[in-house]
Amino acid sequence: MFNVAVLKMKDILKYLLGIILTGLVIFFVSKGLGKNNENNSSDNNIIQKLGKEINFLEGNSMLYALDQTIPVISNVNDEYKNIAKEDDEIQDESMLQMMLGTQISSIKGMENIEKSKTIEKSDENNEEDVQDGGSENDEKNVVANAGVQTEVITPNPISDGSNTSIGSVKIKNETDYQITEDMFNTDDLTIDNKNIILFHTHSCESYTSSEKYPYTPTGNFRTTDLNFTVTRVGTELETYLKQYNYNVVHNTDYHDYPAYNGSYTRSLKTVENILQTTPSDIIIDVHRDAIGSRSDYAPTVKIGDEEAAQLMFVIGTDAGGLWHPNWKENLKFAIKVQQKANEMYPGLFKTMMLTKSRYNQHTGKYASIIEVGATGNTLEQCLTSMKYLATVMHEVIQ
Repeated sequence: MFNVAVLKMKDILKYLLGIILTGLVIFFVSKGLGKNNENNSSDNNIIQKLGKEINFLEGNSMLYALDQTIPVISNVNDEYKNIAKEDDEIQDESMLQMMLGTQISSIKGMENIEKSKTIEKSDENNEEDVQDGGSENDEKNVVANAGVQTEVITPNPISDGSNTSIGSVKIKNETDYQITEDMFNTDDLTIDNKNIILFHTHSCESYTSSEKYPYTPTGNFRTTDLNFTVTRVGTELETYLKQYNYNVVHNTDYHDYPAYNGSYTRSLKTVENILQTTPSDIIIDVHRDAIGSRSDYAPTVKIGDEEAAQLMFVIGTDAGGLWHPNWKENLKFAIKVQQKANEMYPGLFKTMMLTKSRYNQHTGKYASIIEVGATGNTLEQCLTSMKYLATVMHEVIQ
């Protein structure tokens, strides 16, 4: 038992001696490092680390005693405190900068997102503009400016001879029928079928040759070259109406060649054949007015800076004895169109004619003849008229 007790006591002494030696080594190392710190600032990192370790003992009586007895450690602690304070300030500043940077980045990110959305929205608007702006540009090509200054400039006018008026529309009534405004109130006019049929009973009617459209007549203001006749005018009207998305059937067959007689019989068959596949309320026989010996007659209206051939409705009735139950509807539609034209382009239409003949107008609810200019007009004046006529018709039909 004794030997064991003595052995244990020796072990305890060894341990105590080891602890004391270790403490002395640490003390002298710390002292040496403190002296080196005064001469070499490159060891700041080591000092900071030691200072941080010492800081944990702050407030402890042992650390206070060391500060009082070992000036080097006191200086190290003070220096560490200053360094630690600067580190804290730098860290706080860094934290602040980081937070600001984060916020700024977020703000910039939000700005970029908003810019991106704005750009995308702008692109969408541009695409819409390109699509709406393409449709809008197309419409500008179609629509003649409404409300522009208009003036009839026919150099050699002929008396219209009107004897009836329905609102702003003057009518030359060649029948015995009484035409009153109450009978032809256009407010109840409805257009259910918006297909449009264009044809030409007198396909070879032509105009005065011009520099832009020169041609050699094969008759008295007639030619079989349909590029210079009223048929070409019908093609122009077809083009403008189609830009308004109407379904237009334009027949360009000869009906007055090789024989003039029988033209209306042939054109009637043409219209009846078209109606079998394309039912339509609106049927227009496009003509050129013929004034007999007055070959220089050129009814013209100036619309803005453009010269356009004047137009004239010719509406048939059953007064000649032929079956024609819907002539009043034909007349009502013509009045409606001409009233709108008088609002938009005063002078575009001349006095309307109401005749005893039927002119195949029994084929449609809103059938009519439209005379485009006369022999003295040029083809370009007549083509210009179609732009304005299409615009007016669209306002009535839509």
